[in-house]
Amino acid sequence: MFAAVLEKHRPKIVAVYEDDFNFLSKMCLTRMREVAWEMAKAAHAIGGIAIAHGSDSTDNPVLFLENGFDYVLCGEAEDTLAQLCTSILHAEKIPELNGLVGLDGQGHLVQSPHRLAKNPAWTELSCPSRDLIDLEPYRAAWMKSHGYFSTNMVSSRGCPYRCNWCAKPISGNKFHLRPAVTVAEEMESLKVIAGVQHIWFGDDVFALNQHWVREFAEEVTKRDAAIPFKIQSRADLMSESTVQYLKTAGCAEVWMGVESGAQAVLNAMDKGLSLASVIAARRHLKESGIRACYFLQFGYPGETWTELQETIAFVRETRPDDIGISFSYPLPGTVFYERVRTQLGQKRNWTDSDDLCIMFRAAYKTDFYRAVRNALHAEVDSWRESEVPSEIKAQIDALWHQVNELESVSRDAEALEVSDRIITLPSSAFVSIEQLAPFREV
Repeated sequence: MFAAVLEKHRPKIVAVYEDDFNFLSKMCLTRMREVAWEMAKAAHAIGGIAIAHGSDSTDNPVLFLENGFDYVLCGEAEDTLAQLCTSILHAEKIPELNGLVGLDGQGHLVQSPHRLAKNPAWTELSCPSRDLIDLEPYRAAWMKSHGYFSTNMVSSRGCPYRCNWCAKPISGNKFHLRPAVTVAEEMESLKVIAGVQHIWFGDDVFALNQHWVREFAEEVTKRDAAIPFKIQSRADLMSESTVQYLKTAGCAEVWMGVESGAQAVLNAMDKGLSLASVIAARRHLKESGIRACYFLQFGYPGETWTELQETIAFVRETRPDDIGISFSYPLPGTVFYERVRTQLGQKRNWTDSDDLCIMFRAAYKTDFYRAVRNALHAEVDSWRESEVPSEIKAQIDALWHQVNELESVSRDAEALEVSDRIITLPSSAFVSIEQLAPFREV
């Protein structure tokens, strides 16, 4: 279909440009690479020039050039993209642009002295020209699958926190925040003109600035622009007042990077987060009628069965509205990656987001983590029912029984020895294996 569209419109330039907000794009998924390379091939087939930008291409520009792209843009590349396209369309010599990587006529690598482009004026960029997009196919797809029309926008870019497993190849630790009035105006436009019924904010960390959140709520209220939206944030930002402002602006769901219910694991991650702050955030959100959801991560170095049980117990205690579970993924350029780099084999990337395999020496084999994920997901999902049917309880009991059976046969003894050296803090919420098999009444 993509090739057919190119054949119909025959553009001179095809830019494969990631939005830089999706964590999946940082994972360097093999399938995403293959699709990008296919798009470059399709661009060349109609005589177009192919340009790539994203976390993976920023980390591996030569790999993308070798697979069909004419240029790779590294860093915050909006201005670089505009200048490059202008030069190409006007048949001008390509100037030396920050973050631009390409090959010369002899196939030699050419790149600017500044490897990463910077865009300090990102917050001053104009709103997306959605009038150039046919929104109807998106509306139809959303209405068919969910019964409402949702789209995405952002209020900020970047994250100043330093979790040691998180890669930041585009913006580093910089944080850009758009004016509250501009964000409210864009929401109003989406609501009134585009007929959007829900918004997902793609910010890495929403509500970092409490004063901004208050101003945002005020501007949204002035314009009657409130529509339900969901965000990603940190539990320690969900103060009582911030949650009230979010509620006023229309927030319906908050996804928080809780990662683990074991404080020792959070400390090992340099997360800078306390479990007490998660408990408080859960309470504030519940009292305001906002869904509280957790991102959890299994398999981080130092996490043993004891810490996993603490996470299970913590989820049961705080009862989030939903959870998303992933496995620790070594991203290039992170402390975590350097810690486990010598353990990595030939497979260094997941094929797709459902791959969910352990690529380093974790405490357990992949199948065990998948079993825990399946059991915990099933239990949390069951909490949505006012009365859980007996057959669902039986299914959950069976899933926890499988966890019980796999635990002893899935251990990596060598990794567990390393874990003992990484995490030295005592556990505080031990739950016996026998307690995990029966399904707890809810």
